[in-house]
Amino acid sequence: MNENGYDLVVFGATSFVGRLLADYLLRTYGVGQELTWAIAGRSESRLESLRKDLGTAAQDLPVMVADASDEAALKTMCDQTRVVISTVGPYALFGEPLIRVCAETGTDYCDLTGEVQWLREMIHKYQATAESSGARIVNCCGFDSIPSDLGVYFIQQEAQVRFGQPLTRLKMRVKAAKGEFSGGTVASLLNVVKEASSNPELRKELANPYSVCPPNHGFTARQPNVKSAEYDRDFQAWTAPFVMAAINTRVVHRSNALSGKAYGADFRYDEAMMTGRGLKGRAAALGVTGALGGFMVGAAVRPTRWLLERFVVPKPGEGPSPEAQEKGFFDLRFFGETRDGESLRAKVTGDRDPGYGSTSKMLGQAGVCLAKDLKGEELQGGFWTPSTAMDGQLLERLRTYSGLAFELLDD
Repeated sequence: MNENGYDLVVFGATSFVGRLLADYLLRTYGVGQELTWAIAGRSESRLESLRKDLGTAAQDLPVMVADASDEAALKTMCDQTRVVISTVGPYALFGEPLIRVCAETGTDYCDLTGEVQWLREMIHKYQATAESSGARIVNCCGFDSIPSDLGVYFIQQEAQVRFGQPLTRLKMRVKAAKGEFSGGTVASLLNVVKEASSNPELRKELANPYSVCPPNHGFTARQPNVKSAEYDRDFQAWTAPFVMAAINTRVVHRSNALSGKAYGADFRYDEAMMTGRGLKGRAAALGVTGALGGFMVGAAVRPTRWLLERFVVPKPGEGPSPEAQEKGFFDLRFFGETRDGESLRAKVTGDRDPGYGSTSKMLGQAGVCLAKDLKGEELQGGFWTPSTAMDGQLLERLRTYSGLAFELLDD
């Protein structure tokens, strides 16, 4: 790494989330002050246009040109920075060259992927290389999966203080959320479904709750999984499947493995959406289950997938308006029990729409935390989760700079 280079580079800065991230970093840190950073992407003209759109405060913001498939250009970029934040997805299509270059050059990296099949493949291919070079690679630093991963970390820390033992049974429920999907998120989801529909082995792997845990994890506990409308007695509400649970739960189990089974060898964790009480709540749960199932079936078949891409879902580069981001929010609730029957509740909230307004702030602080808070000797190279790489340091940054709140609740 060039010791005189940047603290971080935003790669894919002209993407929908990349633009939000660049604006957030500019408003929070300015240019060339306590944080030195640059924007990068494949089109110099689009980068220059972004810099112009950011206003006069960004007139000295450095611009770097690098294509996601050009490893020589990616290496030149990595040689000039401590951390790369990548918003270039779907990652399964465009993300591997940058992961490889970061792992080889010892450059720290974070992204917002929710593509569990790609994450597993990258760990398998480049874990040893990253360990050797010292590159700390931290995926899933957006709404999937920071609120889940750091929420579990937070409530487990409190359980140790109160009870002297972890919560061995824990669940997260989405109480409320307001936000929209962008084209990039939908494209990533459609790509996962497309790959799985033609690959039986991948479908089997995606069903494994420990799919991204290290090979020697040793976990055997049967994991709960909300697949249909269910009544949850702990929350006294009906629940429906939560689309992000497939990646969030796996990240949490990887965190447990990487932390030396801090949550217990028989730790169980699941996620779902709360839809309300009574007949209305049950009807809503059935409706969500049916809609999600219909979308997945449609995405798995080529003709209907084409129709969805052509006429229904937003295109890559599209996303919610600034007003919608401002009005968005999320409220996640956690309930857990220790082996002795002690229980604890907590909530994690965000002040912007989950996928974009809030994700850009979470991703930005993950990158800054890697660049500023973690010394080389504090964390060895390899693939980490947000909580195992940055734990309490990131949690405090999220509270201070990202509009997130982590709170215990009375039973």
